[in-house]
Amino acid sequence: MLGPRVWATVRQGLSRGLSRNVRGWASGQGKKVDIAGIYPPVTTPFTANAEVDYGKLEENLHKLGTLPFRGFVVQGSTGEFPLLTSSERLEVVSRVRQIMPKDKLLLAGSGCESTQATVEMTVSMAQVGADAVLVVTPCYYRGRMDSAALIHHYTKVADLSPIPVLLYNVPANTGLDLPVDAVVTLSQHPNIVGMKESGGDVTKIALIVHKTRHRDFQVLAGSVGFLMASYAVGAVGGVCALSNVLGAPVCQLERLCLTGQWEAAQKLQLRLIEPNAAVTRRFGIPGLKKTMDWFGYYGGPCRAPLQGLSPADEEALRVDFSSNGWL
Repeated sequence: MLGPRVWATVRQGLSRGLSRNVRGWASGQGKKVDIAGIYPPVTTPFTANAEVDYGKLEENLHKLGTLPFRGFVVQGSTGEFPLLTSSERLEVVSRVRQIMPKDKLLLAGSGCESTQATVEMTVSMAQVGADAVLVVTPCYYRGRMDSAALIHHYTKVADLSPIPVLLYNVPANTGLDLPVDAVVTLSQHPNIVGMKESGGDVTKIALIVHKTRHRDFQVLAGSVGFLMASYAVGAVGGVCALSNVLGAPVCQLERLCLTGQWEAAQKLQLRLIEPNAAVTRRFGIPGLKKTMDWFGYYGGPCRAPLQGLSPADEEALRVDFSSNGWL
């Protein structure tokens, strides 16, 4: 249940009609927060005893903070959020808020399986410093998660959230693909500012951009693998796991796309495809953390049940980077 203090925060936000221009609230002029840019989805460092290593988190953020990112995504899939307790999720976001540069946006993953739990986590994320929340689709009962159920879920969360909400579609992890019709309906909500689309279907991204073109709604690509193509059809940025290790090249790809240097962008995009696939669908978070160790960040172990790479997988991962000139 929402406690009295949480409900007080919710009621206060609703009474102000989402009209404050603070930390990304919709402004009185109806202009929502601009989420355009590149965001690394920050990993959660762990000690050998599987405790969150806040010291290493701070070290990584200081290094990432030197790059021209728009902000950081914290407690997304790359942050292993399903493997953390609720209190750990909030503490990680709180620590990141204290460390990161004040001019960068903090997007925090607040998705839970129930609508009530998601509302509670969303309000709590706002209280510890998140500028906006990224809400993954509930999926345990995916057979009943049709457009009507998802629209109801996200509407309730957005109604009660004191900060802007982004939809998060990641069918590779959830087994559920957020339908375009649901996205279009939800784009009309004054507190839903955009979405992270990780499905990899560029035609779907294009259709969402087209059908929401008259709304104040922005789309972020969920992977470097289709970042250039997403920019070409109207996406405004990306939440890219590879930017944890190749942040400068990913930001360079962004600049090339935004300035219309498509030939140079294509050359760079092609060199990023294999490394990106290696740290996402091929070897996942264990692969990403291993490459972070190679590139001067702290990757370290994952939390069980995730396991580290075998020697053969590690060698294959190295080849994917070295063959494209990154090692």
